[in-house]
Amino acid sequence: MTKYLFTLGAVALAAWAFTGGMGTSARAAEEKAVKLPVPMLDAKVPTTTAQAGTATAVFAGGCFWGVQAVFQHTEGVLNAVSGYSGGDASTATYRQIGSGRTGHAEAVQITYDPKKISYGKLLQIYFSVAHDPTTLNRQGPDSGTQYRSAVFYKDAEQKKVTESYIAQLDAAKVFPNKIVTQLTPLAAFYPAEAYHQDYATLNPNQPYIARFDRPKIANLKTVMPEVYREKPVLVSQAGK
Repeated sequence: MTKYLFTLGAVALAAWAFTGGMGTSARAAEEKAVKLPVPMLDAKVPTTTAQAGTATAVFAGGCFWGVQAVFQHTEGVLNAVSGYSGGDASTATYRQIGSGRTGHAEAVQITYDPKKISYGKLLQIYFSVAHDPTTLNRQGPDSGTQYRSAVFYKDAEQKKVTESYIAQLDAAKVFPNKIVTQLTPLAAFYPAEAYHQDYATLNPNQPYIARFDRPKIANLKTVMPEVYREKPVLVSQAGK
């Protein structure tokens, strides 16, 4: 895999050299987050006590460190867990998915309060600042099917809302290329190893995080300030 834990691989070193001396705002500008319209179709908001509670969404968009961090800084999100989806339980490990042959994608399971933030709003964040939905099996320096753009929908409503939003964005030509995000029914989500959780927050100066993930958080604050929160909700603190 391109990134290496607790070591500085060739790509990370190159990224560090490339961004040396650049501030966060300059790096954020490089990421070129796209300001997107709100979805014309969204999931229904719970209206009764019986319906109240939490909901989940599972998105894949390259390295899960940055995707997790973006949603940890999103108002209404109760937890965001890095993990794997798309393959079998027997191959749901970081070492195995690196082969690109397990069917898994690095994904993030988002638990949220649907009365505070909608599924459609999560999609808007996902397509706008969390990743580039127009690159096939690649995000930044990371390539392979494990880094594909994918929405793992849990029910017919999530599928319908996602299909509608992708069609809306493509029709509006908000990106220079067509969206290649896969829509896949969610079979299972497997949390990643403990050392992956909260990685961007715990390692803000790691070269990979500084170059590729911190700008995403800065872009969330700039492009969608209405949903940004300064203090992230961490896996290690969820439920406390």
